[in-house]
Amino acid sequence: MTHPTRLLSLDILRGLTIAGMILVNNPGDWGAVYPPLLHAKWHGCTPTDLVFPFFLFMVGVAISIALGKRKDQGDAPQAMYRKIGYRTLVIFGLGVFLAAFPHFRFDGSPVLRVVHYVLLAVAMLAVFAREVLEPETHQKERKILAYLAWGAVAGMMAIGLSGHYWLDTLRIPGVLQRIALVYGIASLIFLHTSVKGQLVLGASLLLLYWGLMTLVPIPDGMAPNLEPETNLGAWLDRTILGVKHLWSQSKTWDPEGILGTIPATGTALVGILSGEILRSTHPAEKKAMRLLLSGVALVAVGQAWNLVFPINKALWTSSYVLYAGGLAQLLLALIYWTVDIKGYQRWGKPFQVLGVNALFAFILSGIVAKLLGAIKWQLDDTNTQTLKGWIYDGLFTSWLSPINASLGYALLNVLFIFCCSWLLYKKSVYIKV
Repeated sequence: MTHPTRLLSLDILRGLTIAGMILVNNPGDWGAVYPPLLHAKWHGCTPTDLVFPFFLFMVGVAISIALGKRKDQGDAPQAMYRKIGYRTLVIFGLGVFLAAFPHFRFDGSPVLRVVHYVLLAVAMLAVFAREVLEPETHQKERKILAYLAWGAVAGMMAIGLSGHYWLDTLRIPGVLQRIALVYGIASLIFLHTSVKGQLVLGASLLLLYWGLMTLVPIPDGMAPNLEPETNLGAWLDRTILGVKHLWSQSKTWDPEGILGTIPATGTALVGILSGEILRSTHPAEKKAMRLLLSGVALVAVGQAWNLVFPINKALWTSSYVLYAGGLAQLLLALIYWTVDIKGYQRWGKPFQVLGVNALFAFILSGIVAKLLGAIKWQLDDTNTQTLKGWIYDGLFTSWLSPINASLGYALLNVLFIFCCSWLLYKKSVYIKV
C-alpha cells in the first residue's frame, strides 16, 4: 500500500516509543521489574511515564503534517471532519475492543463459545486483510471483506444481546480511548486556530486544569486535593462512568479518566506546534534549533510548575505536560538533526519499521499479551499452565535471575512484534485508519 512522503525522524521516534510501550507493558513477572521500567508510584516521573505522552506528542506532530497539507491544498472542511470523526470512533472502538478481548466475559454453552471465537477470528482477519489490500486496485475485494467483518460483528452482537456477554465491568477509559479523544479535539483545534491561537489555547487548558484540580472542592464536601482516590478527576470518573467501568487495579479512579483529557490535549498541542516548526520554510538547522530551545524552555517551566502542581502521569498534571512535551521536543530535535539533516539513518531502521505501522504494532502486542494469558491447560487437579507461563519458564526463568528473566520476556515481546511489523514493511504494507 503506497503512502505519502514521511518525516523519517518522526517514524523513528514513533517506533522508539512503541518499542518502549511494548517493553514496559509486558514483563515476565510484575514483581521483578527494573525501576526505570515501572511507573512512578504517584508524584514524579520515570522513563516509563514518558512513553504515553511521547505518543500523544507525535499524534500532534502528525496532525500538523497531515491536516496541514490538506489545509494548504484547500480541501473541503466537511471531508476533513468526516475523516477526523471516523478515525476518532475507530481508534476509540479499538480501545474498547482490546479491553473486552478475547473473552468478552462470555457466559454460555461450549458450542456457543466456539461460535464466539470463530466469529471473532473472522472479524479480525477480515479487517486485517482489508487494510492490507490496496484501495485503488482491490475495491471489490475490500468491500467483500468489509461485509464479512460486519457480518461477524453482527453475529457477536446477537450473542451479546441474548445475554451471553457480561460487559457490566468493562473498562471504558484506556490508552487508545484517550488517544482517540485527544486526536479528535486537537484536530479540530488545529483546523480552526492559528499558531498563536494554539499557543493561547494550550496555555489556557493547562491553567484551567490546574485551577480545577487545586481550587474546586470535591462535590461530596472534601477539599481540593491531588490524592489518588479523592481528587476531582477520580470523583468525576466514578460519577459518570461508575466504579465498575474504571481501571480494575485501582477500582476507584482511572489513569486515563475523563478530566485528564483536558491537559492531554495540551500534550498534543505541543506536538502540533512542533509540527508547525518542521513544516515551516526555515532551513533545517534552524528548525532543529527551535525545537531544541523550545524543549529546554518547556522542561524548565515544567520543573518550576512542579513545585506547586507536582509532575504526575496518572493525573496528567500541567507540569507533566510541559516536562514530558519538552523532553519529546528535545528527542525529536536530536533525531531530526541526526537523521534528516546529517543523514545517519541506518541505526534507526528497526524503529522506522515499527513506526510506520505503530497502531498495528500496539494493537497486535495487546492481542498477543491477552492471548498468551488466556490460553491455558490443566496440569493436574488443582493447577493450570498458561501459554505465557510456559514460554516464560521454559526460555528464561531456568537460567536467568528473576529480574533479568522478566526483562528477557519483555524483550522477546518487542522482538516478536518487530518481526511481524517487518513482514508488513517488506511488502510495503502500511496499515492506518
